[in-house]
Amino acid sequence: MIIQDRLTQTFSNLVRIDSPSRREGAVAAFIRQKLEKLGFEIKEDSAGKILEGETGNLIASLRGSVPAKPIGFSAHMDTVQPGTGIEPVVENGVIKSAGETILGSDDKAAIAAFLEAAEVIKENNLPHGDIQGIFTIWEEGGLNGSRNLDYELIHAEEVFVMDSNGPVGSIVNQGPSHDHLQVDFKGRAAHAGMEPENGISAVQMAARAVERMKLLRVDEYTTANIGTIQGGIATNIVPEKVTITAEARSLQDDRLREQTKAMVRAIEDAAADFGGEADLQVKRLYSAFELEESDPMIITLKEVLRGLGKEPAIVASGGGSDTNHFNAQGLKAVNLSVGMSKVHTVEEYISVEELSNCAKMVLEIVRAYCDAGCSPVGH
Repeated sequence: MIIQDRLTQTFSNLVRIDSPSRREGAVAAFIRQKLEKLGFEIKEDSAGKILEGETGNLIASLRGSVPAKPIGFSAHMDTVQPGTGIEPVVENGVIKSAGETILGSDDKAAIAAFLEAAEVIKENNLPHGDIQGIFTIWEEGGLNGSRNLDYELIHAEEVFVMDSNGPVGSIVNQGPSHDHLQVDFKGRAAHAGMEPENGISAVQMAARAVERMKLLRVDEYTTANIGTIQGGIATNIVPEKVTITAEARSLQDDRLREQTKAMVRAIEDAAADFGGEADLQVKRLYSAFELEESDPMIITLKEVLRGLGKEPAIVASGGGSDTNHFNAQGLKAVNLSVGMSKVHTVEEYISVEELSNCAKMVLEIVRAYCDAGCSPVGH
C-alpha cells in the first residue's frame, strides 16, 4: 500500500529544505502541515527557546481506533553540513545529491517514511493504536533536542528511533555512555631563545598526558579519542596555554568510569610533572542503554522484519542517538536502520527500494501493535 512515487517525492521535498541544527523551522512547518491534515494533534515543546533555535521538538499524536499499546516513532529534523542547497537526483533507483552536499537521508528518510505510513493509514482507514511521531531538533553534535525534550508530552510506552544507517533490518539494542573532557593546560610563557628555562611548556604537558593515555579502541566495549589540540602563539614563545578536547565511550558504565579516571590521572600527572596546572572539566553527555534480545519489543521487531523478507540483525552501537535519552527517561526505545548509506559525506545515498522498505517497516510495526481482534473504540 506504500505509494513509492509519492514517498520519493516527499523525501525529495524534505531534503531540499535547508535545516542545519537549530534552523529546523521550515522542516517542522512541513511536517506539521502534512500531519495535521491526517488528523494528528501537533505540540511543540520549549526546547527551541532553551537552545535558541527556530523551533522546538515536535510531538505529533494520533489517537487510536482500537485499544493497543501506545507507540512512538522518532526522527531528528536537522542535518550536518555541507547541507545547504541540497538537490536530490534519482539515478538507477538510487537517490543521491546532485552537488557538493550531503543528501540528508540522515534523518529525513525516516521522516518521509513516517509521513508516508501515516498517509496509508488514513486513506485506507487501517486500525491502529495510539501513535506518536517525535521529531527532534539539534540531534547532530550532541543530542540536544532529546536532552531538552518535554517528556510529559510523550505518552508512547515504546519508541522506535529511526536513525541508524545500513539496509533496513538492523536493530540497535545497545548504545554507549559518553564522557566529554576538556582541559586547559596552564604553564608559563618565556622567550624560547633567550630564557626558555624560565618557561613551563603547556605543549609538553599536553604531549605527556596524551602519551600516557590508552586511546582509540581500548577494549571490545570502550573507545577513547583526543579530538582537538589548540594552543601556542609563536615559535619563539614557550606556550603558556594549550586546550585539549577528548572523549571516552563505553557500552559498560564501569569500564567508562575506569577509562575516564585513567585519562584524568594522565592529565593531572602531566601537569604536576612540569609544575603547571590543568583546569579540567568532565561532562557525561548521555548514558548507556541495553535491551535484551528476549525483550518483547525485540521479538516483535524480529517478526515484523521477517515478514518484510529481512533477516533481523541485533547490533550494539558505539555511537549515541536520541535512543540514549529516551531510555534514560524511562521509555523503552531501540534504534532502527532506515536504509541510508555513507551518511555525513557528500557520497551519501539511499535507494528508492530501501526508502520504501523503511515506510513499510513503520506500517507493519503499527499493525503488529494493533490488536486486530478488537473492534474500534470511540474517542
